[in-house]
Amino acid sequence: MKIASWNVNSIRARIQNVLSWIAKENPDVLLLQEIKCENNDFPYLEFSSLGYKCHALGQKSYNGVAILSRYDIEDPVDGLPTFSDDPNARYIDVIINNMIIASVYAPNGNPIGTEKFDYKLKWTEAFLKRAKHLLNKNIPVIFGGDFNVVPTSLDVCDLNYLAHDAVRHEEVIKQYRKLTNNGYTDIFRALNPNAKEFTFWDYKGNAWGSNKGIRLDYFFLSSFAVDITESCYIDKSVRALEKASDHVPIVLEICKI
Repeated sequence: MKIASWNVNSIRARIQNVLSWIAKENPDVLLLQEIKCENNDFPYLEFSSLGYKCHALGQKSYNGVAILSRYDIEDPVDGLPTFSDDPNARYIDVIINNMIIASVYAPNGNPIGTEKFDYKLKWTEAFLKRAKHLLNKNIPVIFGGDFNVVPTSLDVCDLNYLAHDAVRHEEVIKQYRKLTNNGYTDIFRALNPNAKEFTFWDYKGNAWGSNKGIRLDYFFLSSFAVDITESCYIDKSVRALEKASDHVPIVLEICKI
């Protein structure tokens, strides 16, 4: 079973790239972030014609997450239950094949010292509460998405590239450690302990051409999900396409339960 996650940076602007990638890679489940459209404008018909069921949590012009699945989507939870007053569409989880699968778009948090950074910390605390709660379900839990954190030097081309950036702030990394110290595995790093690979290249400064990249997109897995994992890899090929997103897909392959 193949599960992919992709921050598409506007589904309407990237729809042809996404459809072409689906036709080539044939994921069973695709998690999308930054769809940047309201639910009524999400391209349900294009995806259903390829055999996907869809659940989206949209927002006009900003944020937004979605889940596409070739299997039934059950018990959707829109937004973090302990952050019910959040005005932004950043989180959904569902049950697919007796697994909890979530599409996550964590706040960027820049600039540090502003309410945007405070919001990032508050949102992440609510996410950590949800992650802890879901561990009690005793079924595989899979979080995929853009987590806007850079925990180690392997996750960025050069640490100086992120000087004074919220994704490298010690409080943000501390929150990431809470997630990985309390039952969840950064599965790409676990399987590729020394890899210096990235999922994001800015549109500015020839970042793609000079490989000034950052790893911002992750799969975090509960132990039950780790037990059925076969591989996890990053597909950089789509970054070179015309009208490419600044992020590329990360792909998880698991055994069916």
